[in-house]
Amino acid sequence: MTQPVKQGRRIVRASPLKRGVRRLYGEVMNSRFLTIVVLTFLAIAAPATAQDREVPYWASIRWEEVNMRVGPSEEYRIDWVYRRAGLPVKVIRVVEGWRLILDQDGAQGWVIARSLDPKRGAVVVGKSPAPIRDSASDSGKLKWNAQPGVVGRLGDCDAGWCEFNIAGRKGWIRQSQIWGAGEPK
Repeated sequence: MTQPVKQGRRIVRASPLKRGVRRLYGEVMNSRFLTIVVLTFLAIAAPATAQDREVPYWASIRWEEVNMRVGPSEEYRIDWVYRRAGLPVKVIRVVEGWRLILDQDGAQGWVIARSLDPKRGAVVVGKSPAPIRDSASDSGKLKWNAQPGVVGRLGDCDAGWCEFNIAGRKGWIRQSQIWGAGEPK
């Protein structure tokens, strides 16, 4: 038995096969739409939820330009502008989408949470270049020296040495020669 379908003035009966195809098409379109909605939500929520953890914790500046404000809102004045992606910061307080951060120079202020990257970075500190070695040892072959202020991605740290990646060049550096490693206190 077929169901009547109105087309203009006359009634046309749709076959059961056509009704099944239409129903299946509707279900597929609904599932695609639902998938797109869920994936979009996850993409938006992921950076924010990645920063929702117990303080203090390490993070990195995500973009080439990030404003640090004197309070947790865009209504507060800009106190400092970071112009260095990957720069490590210590998150010391969390307030509704804003993070109170501390940098290696002791400056602190508020940045919007999405401007921080949960991937850890580190910056070379001190007055002289830091040796980057091919193994986690003073006897490891010297690969190059990193000047103070050089920023890189931090890898695993063990026994006072950390894996350090500077623009794709990897090596090992003493943990005491970088800021951004160890447990944030």
